[in-house]
Amino acid sequence: MAVNKKAARKFEGERFNLRKLNELEVKEKYQIEITNRYAALENLDVDENVNRAWENIKQNIKTSAKESLGLHELKQHKPWFDTECLDFLDQRKQTKMQWIQDPSRSNVDNLNNVRRDASRHFRNKKRAYLKARIEELETNSKINNIRDLYRGINDFKKG
Repeated sequence: MAVNKKAARKFEGERFNLRKLNELEVKEKYQIEITNRYAALENLDVDENVNRAWENIKQNIKTSAKESLGLHELKQHKPWFDTECLDFLDQRKQTKMQWIQDPSRSNVDNLNNVRRDASRHFRNKKRAYLKARIEELETNSKINNIRDLYRGINDFKKG
């Protein structure tokens, strides 16, 4: 049985760690889990409601993926990334979905404007954050706080 990545990808806001499918042991465990759960589904009535059958299949895939793959940890955002930036991301995503559904010229222009605004906002947020960090380093330098000065410089070197 081939591993169906699309089926295990995302259900109701939960994201599964699909990179684990590259490991042979985890992949075999997932295949066994799915096979066992589908064997149980074969015993169901044929006259059953289609929606209920789909819910059973979905739940089986979901629990198999959760048990064998685990959940995907969300990426840590940068310190300057705040809720306002998340709002821009959501707006950009919604606009792109509109464009995909209706690729008219007005939707293309709208998408380009939203992308431009989001990029500008991210750039300004990052610039303001870096400016504040540099001012903090300047202050540490002026008051001869060498330890914090070197820590700040090393943070800049790392990232």
